[in-house]
Amino acid sequence: MFRPGPKNLITDIEGLRVGHASDEHVRSGVTTLLCGAAWRAGVDVRGGGPGGRETDALSPENLVGRAHAVVLAGGSVFGLAAADGVATALSARGIGLQLRPGSPHIPIVPSAVLHDLGNGGDKLWGLDPPYRDLGLRALDAAAADFALGSVGAGRGAMAGMIKGGIGSASLDLGDGLMVGALVALNSVGSALMPDGKTCWAWAFELDREFGGLGPPASMDLSDPAPDESRLRALGRLQAGANTTLGVVACNADLTTVECKRVAMMAQDGIARAVRPAHTPFDGDTIFALASAAVGLDATYQRAAHIGRIGSAAADCLARAIGRAVHFSASA
Repeated sequence: MFRPGPKNLITDIEGLRVGHASDEHVRSGVTTLLCGAAWRAGVDVRGGGPGGRETDALSPENLVGRAHAVVLAGGSVFGLAAADGVATALSARGIGLQLRPGSPHIPIVPSAVLHDLGNGGDKLWGLDPPYRDLGLRALDAAAADFALGSVGAGRGAMAGMIKGGIGSASLDLGDGLMVGALVALNSVGSALMPDGKTCWAWAFELDREFGGLGPPASMDLSDPAPDESRLRALGRLQAGANTTLGVVACNADLTTVECKRVAMMAQDGIARAVRPAHTPFDGDTIFALASAAVGLDATYQRAAHIGRIGSAAADCLARAIGRAVHFSASA
């Protein structure tokens, strides 16, 4: 039977570190994932209202296809400034591409943002939004252990009608292969079934990691968009006002093209754990990272390996969503 990694966090992928920075006055924040080096990376966008930076640098047809860090932030378009702080700090550390001797290093720092501007806190920051500073603080805080719940990019997040937040999970596939996921959940859809208690992701839960609560014997699941009228009254049914952001990672030796496929498959984790998912109002974006520490067994068809990793990534993402709700509810 497969089990989570030692921490049940995305940092079970050796070399990854995660840091949060939250602003309680603004009720928003930033989460930064720092790679050990320039890791191969891909991205897949399914939501109808995304906000991001440097995503084209990860397109398989383009030159780079690697990332030094990934930044997730609240603040909608203003949160994109968090990646400015991270990129500047990494360059000062000598991390990034250097096109000629003596020139500044150029870190590749893809970023995606969620909309938490209507979820409380003082957003009247004038010409000085806090996100560049929050990005710097999140980078400084990056470590193998990190908090889950209403922190970092998930500080002001909502999941349907309840608190969203940060979740993470991992899965040990054996033979040294590890897969993990991190999510910042701010979805228009609900992560809970109509009983208001059971996670849609309950079937994928391991070791009671988000409460061990299974569904009741019978439940009406016929409504395809529960709480729609309440969400409209709160102003959340607006394009770009909601988002599930995620990063999945593995230690396999994947190409940029294969990272793209894993990111695409991992999006199914959102569909398993949030209902409805990928709506016109969401900006659902998933990044995939690969450290290349473990070679894939050449005795098996390579595409079969990618399918297995992508399926595990989707499961981890669904579990991370369940953990985000669980830890945010107890905050």
